[in-house]
Amino acid sequence: MDLESIELSYWVIMIVVGLIFGIVGFFIGRSMGNSGDLEISVEKLKATNSILQSDLELCRQNLNSEHAQPSQQLIKFDAKMAKAVLGRFVKQDDLKIVEGIGPKIEGLFHNYNIKTWKALSKTSVAKCHEVLDSGGEKYRVHDPASWPMQARMCYENKWKELHRWQEEHLHGKL
Repeated sequence: MDLESIELSYWVIMIVVGLIFGIVGFFIGRSMGNSGDLEISVEKLKATNSILQSDLELCRQNLNSEHAQPSQQLIKFDAKMAKAVLGRFVKQDDLKIVEGIGPKIEGLFHNYNIKTWKALSKTSVAKCHEVLDSGGEKYRVHDPASWPMQARMCYENKWKELHRWQEEHLHGKL
């Protein structure tokens, strides 16, 4: 090998390496050129986050104001009216008053810390099915669709409406 051929190969290698780095640099620079788009996305996300934070704070304030006035939400149980309408003694928060709930099903609800008419009235039908499923196969035949509604009538001392509803519907089914 002579000196001139080494010099020529040196320059060819330098040109090829330069082209490769040039192409790689072009693509890297092109991807970095989108950083403005990323900054815009970050700003949009920050704005959305601040809106959501304010909504969350408003929800927390509403929740605190609801808990601050529990005395307005309490309804006094009227045992005399219940006995007069239903013709039997009614114990407060006795879930068995609800058509379709017996002692064993009441026990299942108690296991889920649903021990009052108010708690049952705020329970979803899906949760009622979950409670029944916890008792096994024999409890799946029950239809709890009306139980929260009946419990609400009990909690609100709407004994006439409850009695009329239970008389009109076969075994508490809707």
